Amino acid sequence: MRDLEAIALLQDAARRSLYEYVVGQGREVGRNEAAEAVGLQRTLAAFHLDRLAAGGLLEVGYRRLTPRAGPGAGRPAKLYRRAKTERTYSAPPRDYAHVAGVFAEAIERSGAERTLYDVARARGTTAARGLVRDATGAKPVALDELVQHLAASGYAPYAEAGAVRLRNCPFDSVAQEFAAVTCGMNLALLEGMLEGADLSATYQARLDPRPGECCVSIVSKTNET
Repeated sequence: MRDLEAIALLQDAARRSLYEYVVGQGREVGRNEAAEAVGLQRTLAAFHLDRLAAGGLLEVGYRRLTPRAGPGAGRPAKLYRRAKTERTYSAPPRDYAHVAGVFAEAIERSGAERTLYDVARARGTTAARGLVRDATGAKPVALDELVQHLAASGYAPYAEAGAVRLRNCPFDSVAQEFAAVTCGMNLALLEGMLEGADLSATYQARLDPRPGECCVSIVSKTNET
């Protein structure tokens, strides 16, 4: 029931806005910054942030935000960031992560990765072809529609130096145990999305892992070195 209780915390609109803001920054966020960003009074924001931390949705740390040290430097600020623990709930209970792990192990043992990647690429292509089209029925030629689709799919995309990085891995629970299979599948899936959106001539998906983020990023071919 703990997952259900944690998810229920997000029913409050102010609390949900704070959570979404903290998660969207991809770094530690202080109370003042969060309060100002969502338009709440600091004391109320602190209350909601602490509730989110108590529910396991946020992690708490302490750090001085200025270079000053010693007497007069003040206490370290209380900072919040997204918790690494994944929260899910279904009624009746389902265990999709477990079965995904079984599939991943079977693919790894049988050497069927190539088939997996082909299926993932085809699925990505199909998904992208269903994105919003213009009045002429043409596929989107900008990256914006695809980024919106990735956001809705849980990737938490953000722009950085000519690339689209993905702050969250929707397949993290399986990737923790079967990284090679899962990351290869994810790469193929995103390659298919670029192809289906007619963006593969100008953008490419590539393996580009960072701690705590998705293993794949999307980069402009014109910015390659």
